[in-house]
Amino acid sequence: MIELSELVLVFSIKIDNLNFDLQFLIKKATFTVMIQQITKGIKISVKTKYTGASYRNNQLYHIFAYFISIENKSPETVQLMARYWKIFDSLNQTEIVEGEGVIGQTPILVPNDNYTYSSGCFLESTMGAMKGYYTMINIQTFEEFKVYIPTFQLVTPILSN
Repeated sequence: MIELSELVLVFSIKIDNLNFDLQFLIKKATFTVMIQQITKGIKISVKTKYTGASYRNNQLYHIFAYFISIENKSPETVQLMARYWKIFDSLNQTEIVEGEGVIGQTPILVPNDNYTYSSGCFLESTMGAMKGYYTMINIQTFEEFKVYIPTFQLVTPILSN
């Protein structure tokens, strides 16, 4: 998917008590790529989107959204119990994020069931990556196992051209 939009930048410059308004029109493209991986019959699909930049505590951050689809292609009923993320920022240290479930939920997936959610992250740089895994449990056998989330890139549109 390619999404085209326009971004208008307006600058006011004051030189020797004269004000000049400068306006720039920038064409911006946002690319979404689907990344997939299957572990023990659980298919993870990831799409990403650059959503813009914002200042927090006087620091510029680039904001990325990611969209995850978890599809149970196994014959077993499973439950997502926990998540583990490694977030790589090319200008910052690697960040580890882990916790119970995803977005406050621990979904149960019966065979052929699908669960989707979206979340996001803030990077100081214009490029980075994420990877990780979900800890799942087989509801019938109580076997715990990891389902790997493939590495996906987080890149601003300016760098992807």
